[in-house]
Amino acid sequence: MKLRYFLFVILLGYGNLFAAQVDTITVFSEKMQKDIKTVIVSPSNASKAKFPTLYLLHGHGGNHASYLKQVNDLERLVDRYQFLVVCPDGGFDSWYWDTESDSKFQYETFVSKELVDHINANYPVYDAPHYRAISGFSMGGHGALYLAIRHQDIFGVVGSTAGGVDIRPFPDNWGMAKRLGKIAENHDKWEKHTVINLLHLIDSKSLKIFIDCGRNDFFYDVNNKLHEKLTYLNIAHHYHLMPGQHNWEYASKSLNYQFAFFEEAFRGVENHE
Repeated sequence: MKLRYFLFVILLGYGNLFAAQVDTITVFSEKMQKDIKTVIVSPSNASKAKFPTLYLLHGHGGNHASYLKQVNDLERLVDRYQFLVVCPDGGFDSWYWDTESDSKFQYETFVSKELVDHINANYPVYDAPHYRAISGFSMGGHGALYLAIRHQDIFGVVGSTAGGVDIRPFPDNWGMAKRLGKIAENHDKWEKHTVINLLHLIDSKSLKIFIDCGRNDFFYDVNNKLHEKLTYLNIAHHYHLMPGQHNWEYASKSLNYQFAFFEEAFRGVENHE
């Protein structure tokens, strides 16, 4: 019994030894004039001198620690796939836009410019869009697609988990009117800030896209319409449906598929270099 217990302790210690490293840092935003908390998850058993980067955006009401708290497999996925994962605090209801009426909500600039510059300067990552992915859950799924489409010189791979990819059917929900104004009075602004209206900007040769949603999710219909419009426009993308509702159980399952997709995208670049 003592020998068995000893072996169990050794194996437990071995497993912990190769758990990904987790740090919480603060990044100062010049545009917003405030510090933003950000979780960094780094591979512990690093097999590369430099890593691809994956930015993960939380949903409405979340914060920088949401993925770390809710996704039990996050550290294992980081160690397995050898990505540097960056989880910024995107505010309670920012939708990752630059809000014209509020200087403290400039999250498009923060994520796509200030945070990327900070990570490039302080971590061993590739500074190239085809090695930089962005994804998110719910509000974060919308944010990931919104930022990737508008900044294809920064992000070359994008994912969305149950994203709010068309905001117009939900004008009174999740603080969006606080950022854009009431839809009846700001119709054009709502049209310009929703992902499904930005597809004409996509260069499908440079941006690799993964979209998934649960079949029982309240965002299922808008994701289906996004898929149909991408298909109609002949924009290459991977669309994945699974059983599930709008919760972290589904989002955790989704990450396994997305990490595999991101690895394939990064490996495709390596094979052509």
